[in-house]
Amino acid sequence: MSVFKFKQFSVNQYKTAMKIGTDGVLLGAWTPIENNPKSVLDIGTGTGIIALMLAQRSDAEQIDALEIDESAYEQAVENFENSPWGDRLFCYHAGLDEFVDDPEEQYDLIVSNPPFFSEEYRSENEQRDLARFQGAMPFEELVEAAVLLLSENGIFSVIIPFNEEDRFIELCAEAELFPIKVTRVKGTPNSKIIRSLLAFKRYELSVLTADELVIEISRHEYNPEYISLTKDFYFKM
Repeated sequence: MSVFKFKQFSVNQYKTAMKIGTDGVLLGAWTPIENNPKSVLDIGTGTGIIALMLAQRSDAEQIDALEIDESAYEQAVENFENSPWGDRLFCYHAGLDEFVDDPEEQYDLIVSNPPFFSEEYRSENEQRDLARFQGAMPFEELVEAAVLLLSENGIFSVIIPFNEEDRFIELCAEAELFPIKVTRVKGTPNSKIIRSLLAFKRYELSVLTADELVIEISRHEYNPEYISLTKDFYFKM
């Protein structure tokens, strides 16, 4: 499907190998915005889906996105311009290393669905694998950028493979970023945990409880929690 229609916007994805998936939608819907962010940065925006969801959910006046792949960058710009929030959305065609070289400001919210690549996630689609592999962003680089670019009361939010959760939390702790919200995602009640949704701040909570999100109870029967999370975006929820 080259055009993905949501309730308040549409996303074209014909130019990019990395299509819209559940991960991006989950992060866009789940990311905490209780600090009322005025500025948002989406690192590795792809089609722009997460930035667009946060434009719908928040009153942020400035939503910047960063994309190194030229085709994906062009796609994101097109999707931003065609959305109701075109005046608040801006995409930079640059790598994260270039972007942090000369940081002009800090952001109240930083989000990333970082492209990861390992053999166990190899798919049948060579172009998609190549996009994932070439765009793979070292977690160290991502955390370093978050520390540099996050405002004092800012939130840093990611979705990563569950088997990387401990390592990612440890990397953040070394950089004095601490988890404030952790949700582990399963496809069905009996399947393994596949993803971790993680949100961090610059101060540590005395108590942190992690919760679990199951997407489907059975084939095409969505869990009420998942429906509640995504109903403002998906037509069929």
